[in-house]
Amino acid sequence: MSNFFWKDEDFDVFQIDGLENRMTALIKNVRPKFEELGKQYSLYFSSALGDEYFPHVAKHARRSVNPPKDSWVAFAPYKRGYKALPHFQIGLWGSHLFIIVAVIYEAPDKVAIAERLLKKKSLFKKLPADFIVSGDHMKPEATPLKQAKGDELEQLLVRLRDVKKGEFLVGRHMAREEVVKLTENEFFKLAEETFEQLLPIYKTMINRK
Repeated sequence: MSNFFWKDEDFDVFQIDGLENRMTALIKNVRPKFEELGKQYSLYFSSALGDEYFPHVAKHARRSVNPPKDSWVAFAPYKRGYKALPHFQIGLWGSHLFIIVAVIYEAPDKVAIAERLLKKKSLFKKLPADFIVSGDHMKPEATPLKQAKGDELEQLLVRLRDVKKGEFLVGRHMAREEVVKLTENEFFKLAEETFEQLLPIYKTMINRK
């Protein structure tokens, strides 16, 4: 039995035609891994932050025609949902894996979150240069942080503050070709290191020192 956590077939799920066929493969191949990660990292966040954190594995239940282009497990300190809160995610697109912290448009506290991040932009200088930022969780594309540390980072945060549909994501993208070479232990270590690096950003989002 291989000790690699992610496999090519996990990413290939997103090439399968048709909602039913893609969901069948997603539920069989990928969802058990998200559930495993959910158990592991909800405990990690609960320990690191002192509140109980809950995993939320994407179910894609509202879809009736279009198959999902990505999938994920999210973490937040609320059992019934995560979209209204800043939250962490581990997820897959067909092209890459992402490990991020995000504020999406459903968050009612977006304005205050953006203002806190704008005041503490220096935190982003402490993140690895290969991290990414994005203003749209529905798109796979993102900007490397080393390119965005000037005007673009500020523009994304201002948009989060001023635009109703504004969003902000920061974290790590990793090409599938690299991800499938990681052993289970290597992947868990990478995920935990990424979350540790993102914790200061998250604490600023939730206004905790």
